[in-house]
Amino acid sequence: MPTTTSAPDTDLDARDSRPSRGATAAPGPLVVDEHSEWTPKIWLLVFVLGAVLFLDGLDLSMIGVALPEIRQALDLDPSSAQWLISGYILGYGGFLLLGGRASDLLGRRRAFLVAAFVFGLASVVSALVDAPTLIVALRFLKGVAAAFTVPAGLSIITTTFAEGAARNRAFSIYTVCGASGFSLGLVAGGLLTEISWRAALFFPGPVALILFFLGWKVIPRSASQPFSLKHFDVAGALTSTLALLLLVLTVVRAPAAGWGSAATLGGFVGAAVLMLAFVVIEQRHPHPLVRLGILRSPELVHANLAGLVMFGGYAAFQFLVSLYLQEQLGWSAISMALGFLPAGLIVLASALRIDRLLNRADTRVLVAVGLTSFVLAYGWFLTARPDQPYTRFLLPTMILLGIGFALTFPAVNAQATAGVDDDEQGLASGLLNTFVQVGGALMIAVVTAIAATASEGRAADPTQLPPGVVPSITVVIVLTSIGLIGTLIFLGRRPRVIAGDTSAVSEVTSG
Repeated sequence: MPTTTSAPDTDLDARDSRPSRGATAAPGPLVVDEHSEWTPKIWLLVFVLGAVLFLDGLDLSMIGVALPEIRQALDLDPSSAQWLISGYILGYGGFLLLGGRASDLLGRRRAFLVAAFVFGLASVVSALVDAPTLIVALRFLKGVAAAFTVPAGLSIITTTFAEGAARNRAFSIYTVCGASGFSLGLVAGGLLTEISWRAALFFPGPVALILFFLGWKVIPRSASQPFSLKHFDVAGALTSTLALLLLVLTVVRAPAAGWGSAATLGGFVGAAVLMLAFVVIEQRHPHPLVRLGILRSPELVHANLAGLVMFGGYAAFQFLVSLYLQEQLGWSAISMALGFLPAGLIVLASALRIDRLLNRADTRVLVAVGLTSFVLAYGWFLTARPDQPYTRFLLPTMILLGIGFALTFPAVNAQATAGVDDDEQGLASGLLNTFVQVGGALMIAVVTAIAATASEGRAADPTQLPPGVVPSITVVIVLTSIGLIGTLIFLGRRPRVIAGDTSAVSEVTSG
């Protein structure tokens, strides 16, 4: 039987007793610490949380593989087709902060389960319709649902598992699920696209609904705080999301409209004004999405920026290479997916060891090594030629990307939430994942615009990388390198940061 820190009843059901009608569910006493035995219910809890995060990443990468088929079936141009990916990312990143707030106020269990159900239902419907605008809208809704499951899932972990070895173990499994979902989604997308592009849209739906019913059984109940609509910063959520939408739309349309045109400059100014309005709202709202004082933690800020360049660079790289391999080199969806498979396998294998690294190594060192691996991966791809065998053309890049993801993704998650009070775990995790998703949306928009501009009027040489790919990936390398340099500077100036050790983490709960 496992031991707990505050109650003799050690089963998860001890936290799942039903309150009387009209009463608020009481917070349960269970805290799994380093001395606790992991029962089947604890393992199932971690599985459900990780599997939903796996689906979030899986859905995004599957559509990347299926995008050429969807473009052909729905007769979409490249700028319109990219919204099938950007719509999901913007819904995800734009509402993560509100999702974090909702999990703190409504209760983590309730927020997680409702969002998982909406995600599954939207997946099923999106596979049954033909209107591109409706499909994009449903993918945006799925992104919003994912924005609620992520901070709620992280909060469930941080309030169920004691800080230290137990939480790091749960964290490592959870974050590896997210990274492997994004990586292995390519394989699933390839297999499903061979059947039909609709199968790629449909598949996450039934899985999410099954996880909803499992979660209903094993996710601990938590107290929901008394609240009214004034507790939800709707104005903050709208201004931040609209700012991101306008920024991405402006970047995507800039090559056609002209980078110096009134429409492009007006779009950038409008996005800046909306972001400024967001900051003002957060300063004045009695219950802001972001308590700006939390940004006084250098560790949290560094984790956010590192996550932004990590995922932004990878998402842009995958977007470019997926289209290149399928549309220009003629690879099938499954061939492209298998080409990316080594990266996913490395991430999965890391689940056995990463928790030990988090317990012993400075998280900033892990981030530095991981970002270095990303830079080397992109650089290697630029030196490769499509007429080379796979072992020289793509495999080294995939191995380096797998190492980068396996080290960086768990490290930034652990660093961002270490030392944060339970009532702001949803905020901290939501803030981190907002930066991660915003990085993906912005970098995809940027490389799409750069590739379109660089390719205009230039014929492609089949023995070389396309003219639009080289400058786009070069920009990815530059931005990732900036993140690496910032990490090295931060590493030299701040105390050591070990996941689960709050002694070196700045105080972020005051002010």
